[in-house]
Amino acid sequence: MTAEIIDGKRISTQIKEEIAEEIKDLRKRGSSVPGLAVVLVGDDPASLIYVRNKKKACEATGIESFEYRMGHHTPQEDLLKTIQWLNQDEKIHGILVQLPLPKDIDTGLILESINPEKDVDCFHPQNMGKLVANTAHLVPCTSAGIIELLDRSDVKIKGKRAVILGRSNIVGKPTALMLMHRHATVTICHSRTEDIEKITREADILVAAIGVPRFVKGEMVKDGAVVIDVGMNRLDNKLTGDVDFDEVVKKASLITPVPGGVGPMTIALLMRNTLTAFKKQLGKENQR
Repeated sequence: MTAEIIDGKRISTQIKEEIAEEIKDLRKRGSSVPGLAVVLVGDDPASLIYVRNKKKACEATGIESFEYRMGHHTPQEDLLKTIQWLNQDEKIHGILVQLPLPKDIDTGLILESINPEKDVDCFHPQNMGKLVANTAHLVPCTSAGIIELLDRSDVKIKGKRAVILGRSNIVGKPTALMLMHRHATVTICHSRTEDIEKITREADILVAAIGVPRFVKGEMVKDGAVVIDVGMNRLDNKLTGDVDFDEVVKKASLITPVPGGVGPMTIALLMRNTLTAFKKQLGKENQR
């Protein structure tokens, strides 16, 4: 058996094209369009690449992009003032503060200062609470991207056994919640999990977001499993995932590559969240 590759680039392009069509229609009707503000503090090289990619995605979809760059030594108070100003700006429908922030800035405080209705990363505790209750209209981008990859690859989720490697607030926990909401039976594994190989071999859907390059070996995967690799690690000057692709591709039925799998989906779903936030805010304005 050799797994079929799930092409995240192709699927993300489809999603961005769908968003672009909807925004084109808004412009034809004389409507305002979604606006996304990205705030970058410092000059972290990876963050600069992410911000550039988000700007390109905005251009591709027709979302208006607003970029705010601040120096590495920017006082926390100045960053909070910028966010409060963006919270009030009616041209801005989504606010994203690029992480990581400098060590002397309280990341939790900054994320909580974003208006939950404009929190397109879905890091605000209020939005995470809505995700738990299955009432969220904004959902974490990477986790939503994983669900889209499964849906658009015709993977049945209901009734399946899903195993998540990693318990982060950004990927592991929200992915587990979203799979549970779709009626999967979910297990989260982490660094303290005993006999982890036994658990992963039971998975119909295996999501690797543990942050260890090539952690998932062929013997850890059930024949015919669907394997989603969220990892982004530098190893031997190459980008590699949390899955040993060359081994696991021989066992799985479907697998995402790194790069070109989950990564492009995260940005595509950020664009969709911005459009969703725009429509929600526009609806409230029309009710006034």
